Amino acid sequence: MIQTEDIDNLKKSVSLLEDHIGFKLEPILHYALQARDNYTLEHCNRVVSLSERIGKHLNLQKHEMNVLSLAAGFHDIGKIGIPDNILLKPGKLSGDEYEGIKAHPSIGANMLRTLAHPLLNEVAECVLHHHEHWDGSGYPDGLKGHEIPVISRIITVVDAYDAMTSTRSYRQEISKQDALKMIESESEKQFCPDAVKALLAVSKADIPPLKK
Repeated sequence: MIQTEDIDNLKKSVSLLEDHIGFKLEPILHYALQARDNYTLEHCNRVVSLSERIGKHLNLQKHEMNVLSLAAGFHDIGKIGIPDNILLKPGKLSGDEYEGIKAHPSIGANMLRTLAHPLLNEVAECVLHHHEHWDGSGYPDGLKGHEIPVISRIITVVDAYDAMTSTRSYRQEISKQDALKMIESESEKQFCPDAVKALLAVSKADIPPLKK
């Protein structure tokens, strides 16, 4: 069930967009919200919250923070273009199905670009590259290291962390401690080392120490 907090967070993102582009987006995003599963909305809102904390930790400027908030909130908007039999499949994806899900960053970026606004063009670029890997093994363009927009690098690590610590129909969540260990092990491979360090720093206060 979609929680009131999730709706409030969505409205906050929509309001920020409308302030910049000067017209109402609520009907468009309301349709997008109805078209997808609850998890996608809830996941995006959690990614926004943690990404913003990491952005502040990395001393991003106000404009960068605005782009980060929007890109984090809409990083998975392209999933409305993925068929339900792939997006909602309660099991492991086949090779062809995985190739299908990999289209969502490009779909989302193209959706944002159709609004023809300079800010949303920046947001679209960050959405497009949120599955690139630091070592160049990601998609869609195989960007490497600092070729990847810094905002995309932040979203990449937060997206993975939230996915690991959330239960889906096809797998159980893992503990926050275990997720952080896995992410740390992928620093300079899948993830930007600065983004990993920032995630570890901001998460430290949220996770109680293990009992001896």
